[in-house]
Amino acid sequence: MIELADIEAAAQRLAGQVLLTPCVESRTLSQITGAQVFLKFENLQYTASFKERGACNKLSQLSAEERARGVVAMSAGNHAQGVAYHAQRLGLRAVIVMPRFTPGVKVERTRGFGAEVVLHGDTLDEARAHAFALADREGLVFVHPYDDDAIIAGQGTVGLEMMRAQPDLDVLAIAVGGGGLIGGIATAAKALKPGIEVVGVQTQRFPAMVNAMTGQHLPQGSNTIAEGIAVASPGERNMTLARARVDDWLLVDEGDIEQAIVMLLEIEKTLVEGAGAAGLAALLKHPQRFAGKKVGLVLCGGNIDPLLLASIIERGMVRAGRLVRIKVSARDVPGNLARIAALVAEVGANINEVHHQRAFTLLAAQNVEIELVLQTRGREHVDQVLAHLLAAGFDASVV
Repeated sequence: MIELADIEAAAQRLAGQVLLTPCVESRTLSQITGAQVFLKFENLQYTASFKERGACNKLSQLSAEERARGVVAMSAGNHAQGVAYHAQRLGLRAVIVMPRFTPGVKVERTRGFGAEVVLHGDTLDEARAHAFALADREGLVFVHPYDDDAIIAGQGTVGLEMMRAQPDLDVLAIAVGGGGLIGGIATAAKALKPGIEVVGVQTQRFPAMVNAMTGQHLPQGSNTIAEGIAVASPGERNMTLARARVDDWLLVDEGDIEQAIVMLLEIEKTLVEGAGAAGLAALLKHPQRFAGKKVGLVLCGGNIDPLLLASIIERGMVRAGRLVRIKVSARDVPGNLARIAALVAEVGANINEVHHQRAFTLLAAQNVEIELVLQTRGREHVDQVLAHLLAAGFDASVV
């Protein structure tokens, strides 16, 4: 297993090549969760992910012969960008195999770093097999995204920086896919503060490491908004590290992650992808587990598809009651729609959409069903809108 010395050596290699990201308290999130929350902003890295740390550490140790051959990697995006960027910086050929479902923003950024991108397969396992085949056929050096000591040590520099910035942290909640990040962080954190807790967080749809560590047989899903940690098989090295140095495991669902993404965007004005929000999602889902403790979270990536982000924001507004669909039944006579719109305006709500329904309704033929999508200030405001419509004689309810 890697030790603190390996991570400290990696930190020396990374000096000046990756950003020393801030690790600071979020006072608002602390108030909301009941824990003292510290955020490590790895989404501010040049490639918007911690992954370039491991890639930089690995590539900087290649021999002259290996550098001449070039490298190949498989990744759903963040490891790809890290390898592509540092290969370009070092003047190496880089071939990146990505599954076909990879968000377009990650594909284009990887190409932008000068890598040759090959889209192959529908899963990481299929992409990995193709990358191995390319390595054999073209003599390329395979750069594994997580099951490699140099990669793990590079990722461990995140933990080294967190403990130096906030040495009194009580617990770290770390997103887990293949396990490279948590393996490296746990190694650094436990060496510097043996009593610190390290908690791994996975999605309920991809609980491979949780299954391996706890002996459970939770079913594996097919997709998640946290595609960065959607790994079917964790690394062997990382499972060894996890058994020795990770204290607990938590699962979060898709809704928890969506809520965390929106909160970080609204409160911290920072953009994260699904995997980057997993740690905060664990705090929101399991507040009693962290209550009163100083908790370190890693915002491990910020590469999210804009269309997915738009959908998450809209769904978050619905969950918070700030975007609501109401149904109003009214007589189908001139002026009634204008009256309804005026009543909604009187209580300060804004109409986004209006839909009249005459045919597909059980109302009397002379009545009409009107659906309104409204922007409101929250659930209490929705109740005010409904009460105002009911007081005016309209039958109104939330759909």
